[in-house]
Amino acid sequence: MYDYIKGEIARITPEYIVIDRDGLGFQILTPNPFRFQVGQHELVYTYLQVREDLQQLIGFKTLSERELFRKLIQVTGIGPKGALAILASGQPEQVIGAIEREDDAFLVKFPGVGKKTARQIILDLKGKLHDLADVEFTDGLFELEDDAQPAVNQSLDEALQALQALGYSERELKKIAPKLEEFENETTDVIMKKALQLLFGS
Repeated sequence: MYDYIKGEIARITPEYIVIDRDGLGFQILTPNPFRFQVGQHELVYTYLQVREDLQQLIGFKTLSERELFRKLIQVTGIGPKGALAILASGQPEQVIGAIEREDDAFLVKFPGVGKKTARQIILDLKGKLHDLADVEFTDGLFELEDDAQPAVNQSLDEALQALQALGYSERELKKIAPKLEEFENETTDVIMKKALQLLFGS
């Protein structure tokens, strides 16, 4: 129904962004809201999730991310929230590589993905992602970037809230929080990338 929405980023929360399009605010769930910046004009590729009790727009920075999301939610045991966590936590090409190598040890690091679900992802998607494998994915989550300096501690708090919204446990986040304090002067996006590195042991 909606292929994409283009407009100004009006608000960012740990779970979603709001895009202002001609005075109408679209609330869009996204893997890592802090990849966006308030005031910037963005084109966001969207997927409309429809349930009996919910209609929710889900958005992505690239078309390829959206297509990988669509493939992931077709796997038994992976819902939209789980697919968003996978996209936020690892570079898409790393996820595709893990599926092709049958590396379930990599996949179980994502929140909500156990051994059985990891095997199901591999079973359902191995050999079916070639159309995405050669695509250049931008803004890799494991690459730190220079950016404007945010308020001290606010960015760290926002990053931890966003990771919790994706399904990481309080215990996991408490374990890495002390190591993130040296990055508290960085942007929320940079801190999230560093946190994901620590969570993945890389």
